[in-house]
Amino acid sequence: MSMPVIVIGAGGHAKVLVDALLASSAVIAGIVDSDPALIRTTILGVPVIGGDDVVGDFTTSEVRLVNGLGSVGLPAKRQQLFERFKGLGHTFASVVHPSAVVAPDVEIGEGSQIMAGAVVQPGCRIGVNVIINTRASVDHDCVVGDHVHIAPGVTLSGAVTVGEGTHIGTGATVIQGISVGSGALVAAGSVVIRDVQHGSIVIGVPGKVLEK
Repeated sequence: MSMPVIVIGAGGHAKVLVDALLASSAVIAGIVDSDPALIRTTILGVPVIGGDDVVGDFTTSEVRLVNGLGSVGLPAKRQQLFERFKGLGHTFASVVHPSAVVAPDVEIGEGSQIMAGAVVQPGCRIGVNVIINTRASVDHDCVVGDHVHIAPGVTLSGAVTVGEGTHIGTGATVIQGISVGSGALVAAGSVVIRDVQHGSIVIGVPGKVLEK
């Protein structure tokens, strides 16, 4: 990662990203956050240099950005942040922790993040601004849409499709060949054995759709 990066956000997910970037010998120009109380603090020795507006002090050819906003539910705010800075002409760096196992033919979209201990097997396609979080397992030929969060410890068996803007909660399992629609929420620990429609909430073992 030759061009310096700025991490947007100074919360827990940002801390994990800073660790991954440092482990990859990336040059971090600083962290920005909209909370004024965080300015001049540090994360793992990297300073919070100002609010989000500080990004405007750098040209789009000087730095790339890293989306440090995580999510515990649908990742809409994370998507909005990504689209906001893309609209200003910025490019997002993808982050792959050195301990992740990623097959050489995997396609990784702009700004996506594959965290420590994750495994992504051959034939997978990962969209833009995706999180494949700590120790998640994505098996062969899975397709993960844009702005998806695959939370820690998730297992996607082979040929699973996950639609845009979906959240698969911590420790959930999706069996082979299943399609999970866009904007869906799979609760932590659930086991998904049937296709999930767009916008559905699935919970339990086996997973059942929560009535709205």
